[in-house]
Amino acid sequence: MKKLLLGAAAVCALATVALTSVTWAASPSDSKFDPKLLSEHIKVLASDAFEGRGPATPGEVKSVAYITQQFKAVGLQPGGDKTGSGRAWTQAVPLAEFDIKGPVAFTVKTAGATESWKQGEQIAIRAPETGVSHIDIKDAPVVFVGYGVKAPERNWDDFKGVDLHGKLALVLVNDPDYETAPECKTPCDFGGKAMTYYGRWTYKYEEAARQGALGFIVIHETGPASYGWNTVKNSNTNAVFDIIRKDPSKAHAPIEAWVQRDQTIDLFKKAGLDFEALKKQAQTRDFRPVTLKGVTFSTAFDVEAKHVISHNVVGVLPGTKHPNERIIYTAHWDHLGVGLPDARGDRIYNGAVDNASGVSSLIELARAFAKSPRTDRTVQFMAVTAEEKGLLGSEYYATTPLYPLATTVANINTDGAAVNGPAKDVSVSGDGGLTLQDDLIKVAKQHGRYFTPDARPEAGGFFRSDHFSFAKQGVPAISFHSGQDLVKGGTAAGKAAAEAYTRDKYHQPADEWDPNWDLTGMAQDLSILYDLGTDLANSREWPTWKAGSEFKAARDKTAAERK
Repeated sequence: MKKLLLGAAAVCALATVALTSVTWAASPSDSKFDPKLLSEHIKVLASDAFEGRGPATPGEVKSVAYITQQFKAVGLQPGGDKTGSGRAWTQAVPLAEFDIKGPVAFTVKTAGATESWKQGEQIAIRAPETGVSHIDIKDAPVVFVGYGVKAPERNWDDFKGVDLHGKLALVLVNDPDYETAPECKTPCDFGGKAMTYYGRWTYKYEEAARQGALGFIVIHETGPASYGWNTVKNSNTNAVFDIIRKDPSKAHAPIEAWVQRDQTIDLFKKAGLDFEALKKQAQTRDFRPVTLKGVTFSTAFDVEAKHVISHNVVGVLPGTKHPNERIIYTAHWDHLGVGLPDARGDRIYNGAVDNASGVSSLIELARAFAKSPRTDRTVQFMAVTAEEKGLLGSEYYATTPLYPLATTVANINTDGAAVNGPAKDVSVSGDGGLTLQDDLIKVAKQHGRYFTPDARPEAGGFFRSDHFSFAKQGVPAISFHSGQDLVKGGTAAGKAAAEAYTRDKYHQPADEWDPNWDLTGMAQDLSILYDLGTDLANSREWPTWKAGSEFKAARDKTAAERK
């Protein structure tokens, strides 16, 4: 949507009308979840009035106010930061915000030629997170470092001792198995098609800092990235956020960027290199870094850095027998805010599916629990901030928890919801190897649904939403998704819808509320998540990580605290 014309009075009026309609609407007798209510929440949160729900913007103020009011209305108790008289509705999340100010100059020199690349077109440079106010890099040498992976436990080192100080490195997205599986020998070096954390662009940037490089520039390819250039451009050319660090340079290199594949191929040609041939070499552990002879990069721009406070919204229903044990439902409330215009001139990234739909799910799950008999264990509902900026709201909670993680039973996350009607199956993002997933499968079967593993394991979904923050601390966690085997049209229709969303709407202004959505599937999915949480909250069971999971050790350390 295009317009930012609503004044404060109009916004207040809209919120009042929306709150009234949501609070007073009646639910159908045959279901705990009303598609009309679900749609209404999405419509409000994804409206232009909320300006794309960017953290530390007026859109945050409106989003937090709306979610808080809904939590109050359905009957939750505040579960956030401690106050003099109890608890607030929010947990304050201190963040560092970085934004590029003014134009970005980026010059590429090759043998006998100089060209300029434009921010958002050939290259997408993230605002540096090192705390500097100005970047000025002149004629930095360029090195291709393959997948940029240093994994001693896999006997893999793409760097082979190369000195990257004062240099910019080009790096492939995903990990070496992406194109070699299933042809690679068993076991594959990185486990096959499913992405490991070494394939995530976040890992690449972390490694850039460890290597002392001026920066890493990730080569965008739609397949291994799992999304197109528009998503890269829209996600990386606006303000970026991080936790507040004592020494940001230990976590971030000065330059973190993406470059288009076509530009990369052309650049390699001008350096006398074959991009595809070198990519093949990079899929073997014998690969060695290659300098692009005669190629240098220069860039200059200003950076604004400041500290801000964002918020997680937290509501609870205390348990009757074991109130110190809790199941936590999460969904991120934030999206990309206001950014670069699309072809229609639309600058508001409304984030209807991503993730107003998840917040709608959270509110209506809270309503269902509040209307039902209290459970033995506490049930907590948390709308977290800054997921789009690196899972920062959930990361802050998981490292600075309001309640002990040792006695947190499970985290059930929703990031996106079914808007194309009911499906015969259910799924999750990635496969963390845990009994909580088995519990989900059991409950889904009771609802006449079957389980399908993540349809795109190569996309690294397990590392891309807020459940990952809990998993890293050992808490059993899943991020639920409806399946693709639609009742109307089957898997072909479901896959086509998912691909169309990723191509045309994901992280684009076109992700808007649609009155023609069929949210009956979303309602059915929430019935499963409600039953899963209810079963856990009324049991003495503790979901566990299975043998071989990288998260099991962290959970096992606190085993004595769970009785």
